[in-house]
Amino acid sequence: MTVNIYDDLNNLEAAFRKTTEFTDVLQTVEEVKADNEALELFKGFRKIQLTLQEKQMAGEEMVPEELEHAQKTAQLAQQNPKIMKMLEAEMKLSGVIDEVNRVLMKPVQEIYETI
Repeated sequence: MTVNIYDDLNNLEAAFRKTTEFTDVLQTVEEVKADNEALELFKGFRKIQLTLQEKQMAGEEMVPEELEHAQKTAQLAQQNPKIMKMLEAEMKLSGVIDEVNRVLMKPVQEIYETI
């Protein structure tokens, strides 16, 4: 009997979209998008994050001014209640994703435990 794991994955995706954690992220993202100040602040924060990640992955050194600007932007973002609510929702969703990954990796771990 052949198992089509992709059908199960599609079902898992549909179930994932119905979780409280996922719908909370959707709702909080909409709240940020509806607030121009929060939206622009988050966009700036995200742009800086991505730029620093790209530099880090490329092995480039980050200049102190960039790090200071990133820290100030992060502090401003963390002071915005809508952004913080969104980031907290994202962290909870990340926990669900981590749990799914743990469950999916369990059979592989069991194989290696036999060595």
